Amino acid sequence: MAARSFHVSTKYRASAAQAQCGRLGALYKMSEQAGGEGGGPTVPAEPTATHRTAAAYPRKVRDGGAARDPLTNGCVSDRFLRFGATAAERIKKNGEAEMSNESPTLVKGEGPVTLSPSGSTPSQGSPLSPTSSSKGPELPDELLQAGWARCWSKRENRPYYFNRFTNQSLWEMPVLGQHDVISDPLGLNAAPVEAADCNLGNGQRKRRASEEQGAEAISFKRTKVEPTTPISPSTPGAKPWSSAPDDKQSQSTTPITPSTPGGKPWSAAPDDKQNQSTPTVAPGPSPAPYRPAVVYWDLEIPTNAVIRERPPDPQLPPHPEVELQRAQLVTKLRQHYLELCLQREGIDPPRESFNRWLLERKVIDKGHDPLLPSDCDPVISPSMFREVMNDIPIRLSRIKYKEEARRQLFKYAEAAKKMIDSRNASPDSRKVVKWNAEDTMNWLRRDHSASKEDYMDRLEHLRQQCGPHVTAVAKDSVEGICSKIYHISAEYSRRLGHAHAALMKEYNLSERCEAPDLQDRLVYCYPARLAHPSPTQPRVELHFENEVACLRFKGEMVKINRGHFSKLELLYRYSCIDDTRFEKFLSRVWCLIKRYQVMFGSGVNEGTGLQGALPVAVFEALNKQFGVSFECFASPLNCYFKQFCSAFPDTDGFFGSRGPFLSFRPASGSFEANPPFCEELMDAMVTHFEDLLNSSTEPLSFIIFVPEWRDPVTPALVRMEGSPFLRHQLSISAYEHEYRSGSQHICKREDMYYKAVHGTAVFFLQNSAGFSKWEPSAERLAEIQSAYQSSSSRPGPAPVVPADKEPASKTTERTTSVESPGPHDNNNNSNSNSSSSNLLEKTCSV
Repeated sequence: MAARSFHVSTKYRASAAQAQCGRLGALYKMSEQAGGEGGGPTVPAEPTATHRTAAAYPRKVRDGGAARDPLTNGCVSDRFLRFGATAAERIKKNGEAEMSNESPTLVKGEGPVTLSPSGSTPSQGSPLSPTSSSKGPELPDELLQAGWARCWSKRENRPYYFNRFTNQSLWEMPVLGQHDVISDPLGLNAAPVEAADCNLGNGQRKRRASEEQGAEAISFKRTKVEPTTPISPSTPGAKPWSSAPDDKQSQSTTPITPSTPGGKPWSAAPDDKQNQSTPTVAPGPSPAPYRPAVVYWDLEIPTNAVIRERPPDPQLPPHPEVELQRAQLVTKLRQHYLELCLQREGIDPPRESFNRWLLERKVIDKGHDPLLPSDCDPVISPSMFREVMNDIPIRLSRIKYKEEARRQLFKYAEAAKKMIDSRNASPDSRKVVKWNAEDTMNWLRRDHSASKEDYMDRLEHLRQQCGPHVTAVAKDSVEGICSKIYHISAEYSRRLGHAHAALMKEYNLSERCEAPDLQDRLVYCYPARLAHPSPTQPRVELHFENEVACLRFKGEMVKINRGHFSKLELLYRYSCIDDTRFEKFLSRVWCLIKRYQVMFGSGVNEGTGLQGALPVAVFEALNKQFGVSFECFASPLNCYFKQFCSAFPDTDGFFGSRGPFLSFRPASGSFEANPPFCEELMDAMVTHFEDLLNSSTEPLSFIIFVPEWRDPVTPALVRMEGSPFLRHQLSISAYEHEYRSGSQHICKREDMYYKAVHGTAVFFLQNSAGFSKWEPSAERLAEIQSAYQSSSSRPGPAPVVPADKEPASKTTERTTSVESPGPHDNNNNSNSNSSSSNLLEKTCSV
């Protein structure tokens, strides 16, 4: 009976022990597969400070001491988990005594053994949470969006950082943008760091536990690092655009900008004061600022443009809410234009005709909206009317092959006949068009051996015969399209005006402002200022995707490459005077990019030609040879100098714009003009140039680059060729020179330059003093031609012009002989503004 009782008791205890082993083994397995703090499919892997070998553990643990279970927070023996199943089998055979002899036991009265941070001595009862009274710092939004999370290491008893996208673990807070283990596993594109700190950063060496033995206490709060490099929005890990009003540590008499070393660019947590006495580890290096590999600008060149002091611009300051509404309304207006062209004329809108309509309307518009025209006379746009009529009855494309010419001739004859039959045309017009169309179709049926030139000649003859009659019957319809688009635009402009006024009223800002007292004095040109104070700006999110900065507001994202983003920071620092802490920087960048994105459309390569810029080598030659330091038609996105005129003073003034050029009246200086290719705008530009040259006796020079359109010739080209201020004219052949893309702020580097499909005419308009100082001599012109032909001095892998052609075959010159009124000035250094010093009563500091 006793033996049976002992057998049952042994069997029961063996089953219980085996069940306990199974439960503990399951718990141990679950602890390896459990999620992080918030739970998940996998547990974030802790950084391995040391290899977990037997020699790295205390003797107590190696010999069967208790270890803390990560899930149950209880004491579990590693050796018991390893040999539990074997012990359970031995119980069945040898009884309870053998099990008690083989099973490891805990020392009575001894707590669970854990590793101290130094990894050398065990600590009893170590807490699983930081001993500090405050929680660690929250991660920036950029790191959270990149997949980083702050976790707790129960093995090392300190926090670490885990990326759920890349499964990367770091002890130190990661620095976004320096090393992406997916796209750059070797860290070849990582930002350079100092040699002494080469073990830090995202590719850092993991600190061993023995390196922390000297620290008496460990602060789990990230220490404030005094940066040695400027912190700016493009600097990974820094957030200078957000600050709290109660951050007493950031108060300083010096305005904190991205260029202020040592400034605290983000707001401190409320519990900062509780940790001021906490010992901290040695500060690490500050994040390295982003430096673009290729630079397409030179913002260090000072200006030599002198103007009379002018009042602030009365336009209302930009705001993302209003800009988002403007973008939606302009998109609707484009859609109306598309539907009207299809319904009334059966054609698609001419490419970029809407963009040129905006440019042409703003030349004469007196409305208050910066983009949408609302007060123009005449209502019918000559630009839109001309471009729509050119595509009636069909759009003629460039012809390369014989079959294309035959097909296009047939389509034109068929469309002209169909149109004249369906419209209210006179009997004579109907007779002429139908006879020519039928004659062309009969000729196509008879003659199948005609060449491409024969088809082209026949098409030109048909257009001359039918074109006037087709235009006459389509005139009223096309004028209706232009008028309808203008009135819809005026209505949208009034709607935006009401919305902007309500926004200003919401922030207790008045729409009316008093005109400041101005002195009639000459000053160096300065950025456009707004008369109204800027309202509080909403939050705009920023994150980086490789080499692209993405700014998001209410789901609407705009993008810009990091090089141009850093350029906008520099322009903002040079020009903005009401936001030294960069609190409104991101919202203003968003408004700026959104404005140009809406103006030039969202189609593939749409608007890039209207924003094209000269190559960098040409700008360098213009500055060196002719003292050019100012662009008459540019934007913050494509400018080379920090002094330029642009279309929108409300968004661009914060980044250095001097306002629209047609309202800019310099008294002295050397200027470059490369206007958008809109005939009405170029004609107004010539009028403005001649007016300025007539009214100034100081050195004044304009170097103008316009397309050489000869069929038909543009009015601006004819007027400049006959101008009394023309000193020299240079013609550069098509396909033998390049322009920088208008989308250079977002395009790839290999797409930065494109060949010009038309010739470019370069005009030198100068008054007598300007000709004396910057005469277009043969040596200086040779430098300009060499800059156009050069590919080695131009950044970016643009197509190389064949070098076997002689320079004389690329350019033709026409010189107007003008007697020089004075001795020639050989000083062409643009850094010297002494030529205008006698004009200045007081220099305006920007």
